[in-house]
Amino acid sequence: MSDKSTLSRRELLKAGTITAAGLALLPSEVLAKLLQITEGERPIAWIDDRNPPEGFKAIDWYNLDSWLTPIDQHAPLSHYPVPEVDAATYKLTVTGHVRKTLEFSLEDLKRRPKQEVDFALECSGNGSRADSLPTLVYNARWTGTPLAPILKESGILDGTVDVVFFGYDQGEELVQPRAGKEIKMKQHFARSLTVEQAMGPDVLVAYEVNGEPLPIGNGFPVRLIIPGWYGIANVKWLKRIEMRSSRFMGRFISRDYVTIREEQHDGQSVWTQMSVGKGRLNSIPARVTRVGDTYKIYGAAWGGGAQKVQVKAGDNSWRPAQVIEGAESEFGWKLWQLEWERPPRGDHDVVSRAISSSGAVQPGPNDPYLQKKRTYWETNAQVTKTFRV
Repeated sequence: MSDKSTLSRRELLKAGTITAAGLALLPSEVLAKLLQITEGERPIAWIDDRNPPEGFKAIDWYNLDSWLTPIDQHAPLSHYPVPEVDAATYKLTVTGHVRKTLEFSLEDLKRRPKQEVDFALECSGNGSRADSLPTLVYNARWTGTPLAPILKESGILDGTVDVVFFGYDQGEELVQPRAGKEIKMKQHFARSLTVEQAMGPDVLVAYEVNGEPLPIGNGFPVRLIIPGWYGIANVKWLKRIEMRSSRFMGRFISRDYVTIREEQHDGQSVWTQMSVGKGRLNSIPARVTRVGDTYKIYGAAWGGGAQKVQVKAGDNSWRPAQVIEGAESEFGWKLWQLEWERPPRGDHDVVSRAISSSGAVQPGPNDPYLQKKRTYWETNAQVTKTFRV
C-alpha cells in the first residue's frame, strides 16, 4: 500500500489486541470533569489487559477529555492500496439510470447545504477475537452535504433498484466461473444501497471529520457516511455514484462481508447468507477507578439503536448503569458509569450489555444467535473484563 501506516482489515483483525479504551474518547468539558482522576481517586488496572499491536498507540482511558476520538487514532483500514486523489481536480460523478448525469468538484460539494452527524463507526469484524476487547470502532463528528438532494437532482428513473458507490481505490480480483477460465479483473471498491436506504436524511457525502478535512486514510477528499451501518458500507475516496436497474453483486457485498448462519426450519438446518449492513448492539466495560471504598466502572455502548446499559459486577445481578454522555445522540457513543461500594477482596468479573429503545438486548457469548453464526463478521457478544480488589 502507498500508506505504510495503513493495515489491511484482515491484518488488523489478526492483531486484534488494542484495548477498547484506546479507541474511545469522552465528550464535553462537563464530562471531562466528571471523569478526570481527582485527588483520592486512583485507577485500577484490568488484570486481563493486553498491549496494543506494534504501530498502534492506545489512548490512556484514565485521562480522556473529549467525546470525539482524535483523528490520529482512527484505524486507517482499506482493502486496496490507498489512492492519491488531488483535491484541486477531484470530481464526483452521479450517473447511470438517471435523467441527468451530474458532476461535482470538492468546492461544489462544500457550497451545498452543510450537515453534521455524530457517529461511532465500527468495523464489521470488530470483536471477532474471543481473547480481546472490541477495538475497531471510533466516535467522530462527520460534516458534509446530504446525499438525498443530490440523488433527486439527478432524476432517478423508475425501475432503479440499487444505488452503487464506487471509490477511487482499486485492485485486481481473480474470479473463476464454474465452467470457465479464471478471470483477472481490475475493479474499484464498491458497495450499494437500495434507493430507499440511500435517500435517508442522515446519509452524507462527507468532506470533514471532527471539524478538519478528511485525512487520506479516512477517505480524503470525500467519503460516504451512512450512520448506523458498519464501516464497510461507508465508502471512502468516493468517485462515482451510479443508479442501476438491477442488483449490484460486487465482491464486498455478495462474496465477502457476508454473514453465514445456520437456522432451523421444521427441524432441519438451513444455511443463510446475508450481506453485512446495519450495525448491531454493542458495549464494553472500559475502565475502573477507586475512591475510598467505592469502585467506579466506566464504559461505552453503541450500534443497533443502543439507549440503555446494564452491568453485572462480581456476583451481583444486572444493574442499570448511568448514561453520562451521549444519551441524546442517535448514532454516537453512549458513555456510562456504575458505582460499586465495598466489593469483597478478590478478582471480580465485569460484563455490560446494551439495550435498544425497542427492548433488544446485546447477546451473551453463548447466545444461539451467535453460536449459529459461522463467519466472524457482526460479532457483538457481551464482553467480560476482570479487576482485583
